Amino acid sequence: MISLDGQTAVVTAGAAGIGRAMAETFMAAGAKVAICDVDPEAVSQFQSDHPDALARVADVTNEAQIGAFLEETAKLGPPDIVCANAGIGGPASVIEDLSLEDWKDCLSVNLDGAFLTCRWAAAQMKPRGKGLVLLTSSTAGQFGYPFRSPYATAKWGIIGLMRTLAVELGPHGIRVNAICPGSVEGPRMDRVVANEARVRGVSEADVRKAYVEGVSMKTWVSAQDIANTALYLASDLGAKVSGQDLAVDGHTENKSS
Repeated sequence: MISLDGQTAVVTAGAAGIGRAMAETFMAAGAKVAICDVDPEAVSQFQSDHPDALARVADVTNEAQIGAFLEETAKLGPPDIVCANAGIGGPASVIEDLSLEDWKDCLSVNLDGAFLTCRWAAAQMKPRGKGLVLLTSSTAGQFGYPFRSPYATAKWGIIGLMRTLAVELGPHGIRVNAICPGSVEGPRMDRVVANEARVRGVSEADVRKAYVEGVSMKTWVSAQDIANTALYLASDLGAKVSGQDLAVDGHTENKSS
């Protein structure tokens, strides 16, 4: 059993999907957890299900909102694990049909939110000489991804931020890694499939088939698969793992196909 007793974990976009799975997995291992999310209903449900956690509504692109949430997490203790998990899939479109507004929105949620979260985490962890900063990228951050250029660009940026911070913060005892989920089952991926089917002019079944065929293990992954990797990285078992982008995807062979 992995124990996180006495530790505090902070997860952005933690009220649903991958973020909720990570938060609940950390709690099950004994950690105190604080989450934020932009969805008030999801936050309310999370707080109802986990009254001992701290759950707040916050937009990670709003410096005042995310700053207020992060400062409030001090109620639980200094952060040992900070997960910059918030992100959106952005539009599915050929690049000539993309608006600058859609491009900026996707990069803002994925990159600005990660920057603000990591900036705070570094300031909190440096004086203590330890900690884990975990960013959520994607296999889209490791391969080209047609019709999803804002998303792929943002997720490549997440890996660049992670590798830079691993060098910058490593001397202070702080580890920085990124998890790169593959195709994660759930409502979010359902929307991605529907949008890609529309852009490609094919059926949703064909899009789902292509995703599976591009993976060596011929499978989708679950939010819990991602959370299990996060738990490993947060534990003593991952004590010397830093500067890595770890794909949890069943091995993507060719994301561009």
